[in-house]
Amino acid sequence: MSVIGFDTSNYTTSVAWYDGLHGVNCSKLLPVKEGELGLRQSDAVFQHIKSLPELSGRLFSDIEPDSVTAIGVSTRPRGVEGSYMPCFMVGYSHAKLLSDHLHVPLVVCSHQQGHIAAALWSAGRLDLLDVPHLAWHLSGGTTELLLVEPDGRNVQCTRIGGTTDISAGQLIDRTGQLLGVAFPSGKRLDQLSSDAAGKDYFRVKHQELQFSFSGIQNKVKQHFDFCGSKEETAAYALRCICNTIYQVSQEALQQYKDYPIVFSGGVASNSMLRRTLQPLSPIFSEPQFATDNAMGVAVLAHRIKE
Repeated sequence: MSVIGFDTSNYTTSVAWYDGLHGVNCSKLLPVKEGELGLRQSDAVFQHIKSLPELSGRLFSDIEPDSVTAIGVSTRPRGVEGSYMPCFMVGYSHAKLLSDHLHVPLVVCSHQQGHIAAALWSAGRLDLLDVPHLAWHLSGGTTELLLVEPDGRNVQCTRIGGTTDISAGQLIDRTGQLLGVAFPSGKRLDQLSSDAAGKDYFRVKHQELQFSFSGIQNKVKQHFDFCGSKEETAAYALRCICNTIYQVSQEALQQYKDYPIVFSGGVASNSMLRRTLQPLSPIFSEPQFATDNAMGVAVLAHRIKE
């Protein structure tokens, strides 16, 4: 039994294959014009339509059609009422056509559920899909702390904390724009920060696991105006994010004792974040499965149709 998964987020086109043990993910980052901080939905839809044939052709070349027993697809950002983005309809349309052609079931999930499943699969901890645990979804558009609970063979994600305004990924990309770094800026800021010597950061206040990152943007600009160093400014911004996530995670683990804590989303691939959180025994995915991908969608489709 094998399945194919589709995910067409606002940043990445991806399609994956999974057989219950092994998996392959093919992804392509959507192009963004220099100086801009993302894509309009109409542009994202167009880019997905262009990218999917190439990616699916590459993936399907080694797959026997008779071996595919289900098609999975993410159809919305989060598994809550009113969550919607047009770009996910591109993946849905391709997945529906394929499921109809192959006469196999179509399994739908949210982009967020797929992120968590991908993180757990790459970390070798799919067992956590069957028990309650905590999970961070840290990405370009989302910084949420979730209580994840089994929901049949899928999972239900309930937000219990996170930002009240801009996400960690948005702060990183705005810092990158300030420093003249191309979008998305995560990898480059990670590289720049490794050459920094400073240790200072702004301590973000949090209450009941909630916090705000919008004020950090001004602090980062002030830091850059003062020191003039891209390396030190990148590290300053990342330290503000990492130490906030650490403090909130520590508080959450006091409330939810003995719960494992998982980190998913593109920001979870940051090396400083991984070092900072080590005292909490975090569960991290491999970096390539922290960013947007269809592997988690395929994993969930396989579980649901087992």
